[in-house]
Amino acid sequence: MKAIWHHEIIAESNNTVVVENNHYFPAEAVNMSLLSPSNTQTHCPWKGEASYYNVTIDGKVNNDAAWYYPDPKAAAVEIKDRIAFWKGVEVTK
Repeated sequence: MKAIWHHEIIAESNNTVVVENNHYFPAEAVNMSLLSPSNTQTHCPWKGEASYYNVTIDGKVNNDAAWYYPDPKAAAVEIKDRIAFWKGVEVTK
């Protein structure tokens, strides 16, 4: 699987975990130089607290386009140390 935005590959892995139709990429498969921390946080009753990253490519910023669960609840432990994408980031084979 690949996560692509503005023709740039942000993440690539054969080892994603799919939860609620979202592919969670292993953190080591993500080009972290394209991400910057966001102050946004949200809560999921069964996964826990999510934190977000902004994606920046060629000076264009996609706010909160990536998210992760730094300390997921037991029901979602398989997504620990993994990052998912949305907001126009294409996730494809």
